[in-house]
Amino acid sequence: MKSYLSTSLIAALTLMMSNMTFAQNAKVGSVQIENAYTRATVPGQQVAGGFMKIENKGAADQLISASSPVAGEVQLHEMAMEGNVMKMRQVKDITVPAGGSVELKPGGLHLMFMNIKAPLTAGETVPVKLKFAKAGEVEVKVPVNAMGKPTGGHGGAMKH
Repeated sequence: MKSYLSTSLIAALTLMMSNMTFAQNAKVGSVQIENAYTRATVPGQQVAGGFMKIENKGAADQLISASSPVAGEVQLHEMAMEGNVMKMRQVKDITVPAGGSVELKPGGLHLMFMNIKAPLTAGETVPVKLKFAKAGEVEVKVPVNAMGKPTGGHGGAMKH
């Protein structure tokens, strides 16, 4: 019985891991990018969000732009509740505090891939170039995760 459970557990974990793409961490200067991802899109979908943790071991910095060959434009965005409505807007930069970190996540600060050129497919990676005011530029290979139920992301009521 114990052997059967162990074998079943190993098989289930192997199956789960075969469907996962792991984030590539990247570093430029004192800035470390971790756990980056985006989600798969459907044909005709023109936008997608990009998420990651940005950790800074040095002086305060700002993420000032992003670009990717898969999109016509990549914007820096923020979502916030205004009354009972979730609103999203483009921001000029995203501050990365000295000795701290910032989380780009659904429902908050994030990258917005605009005018996607082809559907993003689960299992592939998307190259994204991030430009910081002080640390400089770094390319991150962002994994595309399977479509999932949005968790405070771009579903629901919001105004652009």
